[in-house]
Amino acid sequence: MEGLLVEEPAVAVHGARTVGKSTMVRSLAAAAGRTVVDLDDPETRDAVGASPSAFAAAEPPVFFDEYQHVPAILDAIKAELNRDLRPGRFVLTGSTRYSSLPTAAQSLTGRLHVTTLWPLSQGEIDGTEERFVEQLLDDPAALITPIASSTSRQEYVDRLLRGGFPLAVSRRPGASRNRWFDDYLDLVIERDVAELSSIRQREKMPRLVAHLCGQTAQVLNVARIGAAVGLERPTAEHYVQLLEAAFVIHRLPAWGTTLRARASPKPKLHLVDSGVAGRMLRIAGTRLAAAQPQAMTELGHLLETFCVAELLKQAGWMETPPQSGHWRTHDGDEVDLILERDDGAIAAIEVKVGERVQDLQFRSLRKLRDALGSRFLGGVVLHLGRHAYTHDDRLHALPVDRLWRAGVA
Repeated sequence: MEGLLVEEPAVAVHGARTVGKSTMVRSLAAAAGRTVVDLDDPETRDAVGASPSAFAAAEPPVFFDEYQHVPAILDAIKAELNRDLRPGRFVLTGSTRYSSLPTAAQSLTGRLHVTTLWPLSQGEIDGTEERFVEQLLDDPAALITPIASSTSRQEYVDRLLRGGFPLAVSRRPGASRNRWFDDYLDLVIERDVAELSSIRQREKMPRLVAHLCGQTAQVLNVARIGAAVGLERPTAEHYVQLLEAAFVIHRLPAWGTTLRARASPKPKLHLVDSGVAGRMLRIAGTRLAAAQPQAMTELGHLLETFCVAELLKQAGWMETPPQSGHWRTHDGDEVDLILERDDGAIAAIEVKVGERVQDLQFRSLRKLRDALGSRFLGGVVLHLGRHAYTHDDRLHALPVDRLWRAGVA
């Protein structure tokens, strides 16, 4: 973050509520000898709303927390930057996406660098350095080591249901953590979503969230989900957009639509946090760890959402983040996550819930490899087994915990 302030005149950090944005901005402000303008506080909000120019004209750097409560501050910051574009003048945090604010697009285009703070990664929770995506996009074969995984299925389940929100991680599993998840979703719907737009059918929003959780790691079908909760398609799409703006869900775009004519253009739905998804689905850890068909399906979807989130967090830390998407064709080929470097080189990831990887499970990766030729760096199947190995040319199998233990002895 400090590096951005050396180069950018204004930086906005967005992310879900309680993800740690306020803690980060207070730390930055303290280091600079400044205080934070907390727009979550009603009295401060009224003062800034009455005179945004006065607050924007303060001695830099100026720190605004939860700036979406007073969008007019963006125009005041724009006026200041028109006069002085020195780096490090403003830091803003917000719990809704910048692009969702009505005046955002015209206010600070070209003057503001926007970045996202996601829930904690597994390495951040464990205190280990994570380099999986960096190594994957450099030399996937280097991820193959003889160190066997010692993570059990139950331990994986515990991580999925814990998620990455700092306050949820600090809670005891069970009633205490479940209560936090329930309160969190209520807060997001009552405050952030309602602030973005008037919701005429408020009572249907929790049901919509529950159905979206049930569709995590699947191609998004808004019309079907809307019908299930009694919403017309335009209304359902509007509500889905609001939940995306509030960082409850994430749409992973389709990739490779020009690679094959039969590639699907539809995005894939993921909950931003697997812990939230698990709670909304009322999934018990003991059931999820059981080797039964229904439990395996539920675990497979949650595991994919969990892995995609971990990979996107690591990708976001890179100096030049790769483009991301999923690949799916009408012929049944599917790859859960594609990461594309600026030079067009591709790494592909599939997530499987089993402890053994069969040759058939490399089928889509193999087709992608053959279609891309030298652009294909490597394909990885993440699994719940113990061993890492190379299955075929540029195709590898790796335990899921390599995501946060790659390069760690």
